[in-house]
Amino acid sequence: MSNMEMSVDSNMNKTDISQHKFELKNGNADVEKGTVVKAGSKIPWTKAIIAMLALGVLAAACAVAWVFQDWQASLLVLAILTIVYCIAFYWRWIYVAIRTAPRDFSALYCYIKILRLTKNFTKKSWSMPDIFHQQVLKHPNKACFLFEDETWTFQQVEEYSLRVSAVLKGKGVKRGDTVAVMIGNCPEMPSIWLGATRLGAVCPLINTNQTGNTLLHSINIAKCDVVIYSDEFQTAFQDISKELSPSLKLFKFVRRPLNTSPDAVKVVESDDDFTAMLENTAPFTWTPSDSDGFNGKLLYIYTSGTTGLPKAAVISSSRMVFMASGVHYLGSLRPSDVIYCPMPLYHSAGGCITMGQAFIFGCTIALRTKFSASRYFPDCIKYNATAAHYIGEMCRYVLTTPPSPTDTQHKVRTVYGNGMRPAIWTDFVKRFNIKKVVEFYGATEGNANIVNINNKTGAIGFVSRIIPAVYPIAILKVDPDSGEPIRDDRGLCQLAKPNEPGVFIGKINPNNPSRAFLGYVDKAASDKKIVRDVFNYGDSAFISGDILTADELGYLYFMDRTGDTFRWRGENVSTTEVESAISRVADQRDAVVYGVEIPNTDGRAGMCGIVDPQETLDLDKLAKDIAKDLPKYARPVFIRIMASVDMTGTFKMRKVDLQKEGYNPSLVKDKLYYADPKTGKYLPLGNEEYEKIMSGQIRL
Repeated sequence: MSNMEMSVDSNMNKTDISQHKFELKNGNADVEKGTVVKAGSKIPWTKAIIAMLALGVLAAACAVAWVFQDWQASLLVLAILTIVYCIAFYWRWIYVAIRTAPRDFSALYCYIKILRLTKNFTKKSWSMPDIFHQQVLKHPNKACFLFEDETWTFQQVEEYSLRVSAVLKGKGVKRGDTVAVMIGNCPEMPSIWLGATRLGAVCPLINTNQTGNTLLHSINIAKCDVVIYSDEFQTAFQDISKELSPSLKLFKFVRRPLNTSPDAVKVVESDDDFTAMLENTAPFTWTPSDSDGFNGKLLYIYTSGTTGLPKAAVISSSRMVFMASGVHYLGSLRPSDVIYCPMPLYHSAGGCITMGQAFIFGCTIALRTKFSASRYFPDCIKYNATAAHYIGEMCRYVLTTPPSPTDTQHKVRTVYGNGMRPAIWTDFVKRFNIKKVVEFYGATEGNANIVNINNKTGAIGFVSRIIPAVYPIAILKVDPDSGEPIRDDRGLCQLAKPNEPGVFIGKINPNNPSRAFLGYVDKAASDKKIVRDVFNYGDSAFISGDILTADELGYLYFMDRTGDTFRWRGENVSTTEVESAISRVADQRDAVVYGVEIPNTDGRAGMCGIVDPQETLDLDKLAKDIAKDLPKYARPVFIRIMASVDMTGTFKMRKVDLQKEGYNPSLVKDKLYYADPKTGKYLPLGNEEYEKIMSGQIRL
């Protein structure tokens, strides 16, 4: 996932009007209240006068040297004074450039390799099955997947996918059809979608946790013609069977070794038994895929649905290559790596980034059905993994396991993923002896991705300070309440300054696969993710909705999502920051923070749900500890003690329902507490206290 996000510099030197200067009003500089407005930046009169005087002195010195010496002396004086001038006026930029040049040019080199790779695939118009075929030709007997005690070679994966192609073609599947796959982690899952996409079908990868209306919505929004589902989800499909379209074909997959011997007794094929169909059908003869090529639709990946129903994001082969190759090159992965992946393969992290390491680069992937904190590094030892994938809160869960010799007996040198909290970063690396953490950032539906390439603790990537135009991302000033970019008097967006929170964007270029925005299947939903007239009139960008900051050196840090940040007592509160602080002092318990309204009070008060099924949490100690770590405005006003918290398949905590229930004891069955405004201690919140808060008798 390309992170050279050497991108639009969010802190251009104020006298630098190079790459992203705004157009001048009426073509000239404006003079406003003692400032010179040029290219969207304002230079105080004093600095402008000093700069002009310095240039005058430089010119005079050169002239004197020429008159009293010769032109060679004049050039020498010019060179010396130019160096002095640059140091005097640009010393800070020079310092930043020296500090960041190795990082930036290393990333630039990787970025060039990514562009060459995508250019090659674009020229050949290869879809993912064609790209995978090259790895099969290169090393057919190399392990592609390790799963439980099974080893699947590259040749075996392709043969299985060719059987899938043959079965689906026999069932009438053709180019442009939609074949959904709802199967848990196993080698067959990606093999099946490879076989379907070889015919030119698009494959929605349905979250295996979905049921009822959510499952029905995912099938309908993608306009599915076929759904291949694992037998363990049969009940879920039976529950919605009456509401499914009569034309929809449902095929049930049963995981078992294929019995393809001509003499063997085979399972009698039924109308929906997909495994039996595979056993009774000869493999498809390999041919180049009948698809729309490298830039055509490949998969639909559903968003996690933390806020409403899932949306189907479009993934092309080019998008998958761009994501996977960015992590591969910038994360220093190797084709010889064995990568441990307990991630769900229906998500872009596991299903695109990690699958891409095998399909594009020939790595071996060790799969696990579901994540287990206690088995994470023992599994890495079992499979001789040299790299491992994480996501969300996984690292925190692994860190809470009891110390064990397996903590350092593994061969994992690199872990990559997104969502490792800075609060546990150092402890995780130290305990498990990890040489490199490759934290990346990017939305499934987005067009901009960033990667931490040099182990900067807590950083999710960087923007280049010296070559900002290579990859156009930026951090824009944003209204903390609405999440909308703040615009200047020309209606254009404004870049956030160093250490100033802003929304992360990626500039759209439809003609460049790495910068195209494919969005969702739902066009209306896609349009909501586009901001227009960003740096120039008529341009556009994907707006992530995530709040980031960039330090002086360009390192980027995740702050929060615009929908999660709230204001209390005139200050912006980052839910991510508060969750991290509370989880740390509460012995790494799950903590979910959100804002709730109090009548006749500006802003939203912080409320925190803490998972404590045994009710062993000491609230007095919690209040004292968070008072040390958090400013008063960021400390939760309300506490909810929960037995568990709903999590998405990618380990994001769902908070929408919690926020709706608020702190009303008649709606919430869990124990509730509120912060006593006098002592700061957390006191029980019952119906009587609730009424006093609502009437203003208790003022928080």
